[in-house]
Amino acid sequence: MNLSDFSLSVLGFAAFSGSGKTTLLEQLIPLLRGSGLKLALIKHSHHDFEMDKPGKDSDRLRKAGAGQILLASKYRSAWIREGDGETEPDLAELLTRLDTRGLDLVLVEGFRDEPIPKIEIHRPSLGKPLLCLEDDQVIAVAVDRRPSQEVPVPLLALSQPGEISDFVLSWLNPA
Repeated sequence: MNLSDFSLSVLGFAAFSGSGKTTLLEQLIPLLRGSGLKLALIKHSHHDFEMDKPGKDSDRLRKAGAGQILLASKYRSAWIREGDGETEPDLAELLTRLDTRGLDLVLVEGFRDEPIPKIEIHRPSLGKPLLCLEDDQVIAVAVDRRPSQEVPVPLLALSQPGEISDFVLSWLNPA
């Protein structure tokens, strides 16, 4: 599947590590849900992580060699696929794993090089370059203070998640 073939709107949140992507999304998701949106989120990590609790059945079966595990209960389901330790996950493939019934929007944290619309989180104090100057998929930049360079897209206040929520809602449903 190509990203452009996906049936729902996808909005990325991109930044260099330590910029506050997760913190912003943690504030933004309740606001978007409060506006009536049903959301999914795909998060990229550069680190190894464990989803299972050591010693639990699914952990034991994964360690025994099951390359994929789908753990399901009436409370939640989780799909775990072992990677090869080298190949980055493919966002288009991950999108196909979502149950899109009833969803309005998929938020993506990370995957900053993917060709999807995204909001950049930028903190000038970190000394990192602005992604929006090289990536025409950046639709806005959320900042903690105005950057010294001219920015070709709207600037949003990182400290005002309501303003960012309003921007996302306007982007999703243009007048």
